Amino acid sequence: MKNHLLHAVLIPDGNRRWAKKRGFLPWIGHRSGMRNLEKLLEKWQEIGFPYFTFWGSSWDNLTKRSKREVEFLIKIFEESFNKLAKNKKVHQNEVNIKVIGRWEEIFPESTKRSAKKVMEKTKNYKKFFLTLLMAYDGRQEMISVFKKIVDEVLQKKEKININEKTIERYLWTGELPDVDLIIRTGCEGDPHNSAGFMMWKTSYSQFYFTKTLFPDFSPKEFEKAINDFKKRERRFGK
Repeated sequence: MKNHLLHAVLIPDGNRRWAKKRGFLPWIGHRSGMRNLEKLLEKWQEIGFPYFTFWGSSWDNLTKRSKREVEFLIKIFEESFNKLAKNKKVHQNEVNIKVIGRWEEIFPESTKRSAKKVMEKTKNYKKFFLTLLMAYDGRQEMISVFKKIVDEVLQKKEKININEKTIERYLWTGELPDVDLIIRTGCEGDPHNSAGFMMWKTSYSQFYFTKTLFPDFSPKEFEKAINDFKKRERRFGK
């Protein structure tokens, strides 16, 4: 019996390595990666599972790399938000788009406006759900949850019942279903997680690792990863 796929995540590793192999500057790899994402989003809608999450950038990506690279990366994000807001297939297929993370602390005003614009234009769609994680760190997400629980206790001045529902209520990603499949590109002998990625939502996730660098991760290989997942047996701790 095939697994039912509700929510897949893509961690796009390898843009800078792709550029280096070709003698390009790092941001050329980022641009190629974002162009490739456009093709993958079309394939996702064609395959038809409802929830797709893309880790566009970590907090470290935007705070620890060179100023020039970060500025170029943010410019690419702004262009992508604007394209998505105008994309006919996004509107025809009713793709609800959300941008999650600490992006508002880092992005310039024009980029923030672009992100808010695409969210506003698609907020009433309920067929497909695209989440773009920007300046995201899973550890920071959990710290934010703890702080909000403490604030609630101080405000109510009484004990509260801390359970799974309490955690879900305060997660940045709380409205998303649990992740069924995590696809990570660019893994050359080092399949790994990063920055506590969506730790609450990935407790029973399956993984698909590939050596293919993200700009070369084709819609065909994307579909292969999805089909591979559907053939697996999931035990959920049983």
